[in-house]
This record gives sequence, C-alpha cells and structure tokens, in this order.
Amino acid sequence: MADSLPEALGPLLREARARLVAAAVDDPTLDARLIVEHFSGTTLTQAIADPEFKVHGRAIEAIDAALRRRAGGEPVHRILGYREFYGLRLSLSPETLEPRPDTETLVEAILPFVKAIAAREGACRILDLGTGTGAIALALLSAEPAATATGVDIAPGALATATGNAGQLGLGGRFTALQSDWFEKVSGRYHVIAANPPYITSQDIGNLQDEVRDFDPRLALDGGVDGLNPYRIIAAEAARFLEAEGRVAVEIGRTQQDEITDIFRSAGYGLVGAFRDLGGNDRVLVFQRGKP
Repeated sequence: MADSLPEALGPLLREARARLVAAAVDDPTLDARLIVEHFSGTTLTQAIADPEFKVHGRAIEAIDAALRRRAGGEPVHRILGYREFYGLRLSLSPETLEPRPDTETLVEAILPFVKAIAAREGACRILDLGTGTGAIALALLSAEPAATATGVDIAPGALATATGNAGQLGLGGRFTALQSDWFEKVSGRYHVIAANPPYITSQDIGNLQDEVRDFDPRLALDGGVDGLNPYRIIAAEAARFLEAEGRVAVEIGRTQQDEITDIFRSAGYGLVGAFRDLGGNDRVLVFQRGKP
C-alpha cells in the first residue's frame, strides 16, 4: 500500500476500507476511517468537504502499517492506542483490558449513589478493584467532582496507564493507584467498591473472539474454573473496607446473576440493584450489607 496508496484523502479512505473488507474485518468502514483519521490528522468533515486533500509520506506509511495490523486481527483501538469510554479518551497498554461500552452500565448503575453520598457527606470514596485503564474510577470522578478514587491492580503496567489517564484528564489529584492483589494492600474505608473482575471460566478462554483472546491480558479475563473466584474474594473481604451503608457494584457475565447473588447473600449482602446492558444482557449487580 505504501507504493500504491492514493494520496488524496477520499480515495485513501476507499482503499483502506477495501483492504479491510478483503480481510473480513467486522466493521471495515468505521475501522478504516478511524485509522486514516488518526494517522493523517484529518476528520470526517474534512474527508467530505475536501476529498482531494493530500496525505503525504509518513502518514501514508503509518496508515499502511496500521491496516496490516488490523487485517491481521489486532483490534483497532489497540492500534490507535486509546479507547473512548463514558466520553473520556483512555490510553491502552498491553496490561490493560480494553474498556467496552457494556462496562458503562456499571458507571450508570452506581453513579446516583455516588452523587447522593457526595451531596450528603461532601465526599465519596471509591475503590476500583482491577482498575486497568482506570475506566470505572475515572468515569465516576469525571461525573462527581466531590468523589475520590483508589484504583487497585496487580499489574504495574496497568497502574501506570491508569495514572497517566488520570493526569491527562485532569483527575490526577483525586485518583490514587495502588498495586495490590485484590484487598491485600488496601486500607481505609470506602463508600463504593466497584469491580469489573475476570469472569470467564478458564476452559472458555480459548473460545473467545480472537480479538479478545489474543490481545486482552489473560489475567483480566480468567475467573477460574467456574468464573466466580473473584466474586468469592470480593464478597468475603469487602466488608472490612466498606463504610456503613456502603455498596459493592460488580460487572458480571450474562448467565451469572443467580450464582453471584447467592455468593454475596451468603456473605451477608442483599441485592439492591440489577442492571442490563444495551444488548439486554444481565451485566451489573449492586449489593449492600444487611439488606434482605
């Protein structure tokens, strides 16, 4: 493509799309546009208004390399190095899960409680377990100025990415990164404990979409033999770190609601909210200790 690629923006976009169509990429039109815009510094408006705009040299080489990676199965946002989540641009790294729209359900589920606590007490302390890019914590901080968050992860690379994202978004003063295996190094008490834990069963990892299996970190996917190990840990240990009337919000796999509800109920929690994602699948459960 570096030799044959048209330099005018309009033909460049068509050629990029054709390459991704030939590679049987799921959404070739969108991915081609994202790649061309990112590496050429252009916009969709520009492509429509000035399709003869010339794209030169290094940008064409970068687009060519990115299209090769995408055609080879690498997710487009891994190639771009960022993903939009809850209106925030979050940088990605090899040790972070790529945040997905389904997880925005968790933010929406717990945000009214975060705002209510902040209004009542002047602050809301959030613990985000397995923070990855910082997506959940940073989305909540962006929506509630009185909130603070601690993002916990076992992977140093994830914590570096989350810290960088917090700084880029102007939220660094309210976000603390903590390297810990779940609650091991955690101290203090929080109004909200949130988590999108690994919930895929170990034997199902190989059946995931190539883009997930080959590019998301296994540590962020593998929930053990039955996919429920992280929920057992959270249910058993969260009480020591929860304020009175605090809540635990967890993302779940679409068939796990009953089992996870039972795990938390056995640990003294009641289910106070169940939420579905945009696809209509069970996605988020919210628990509170002592509730029936």
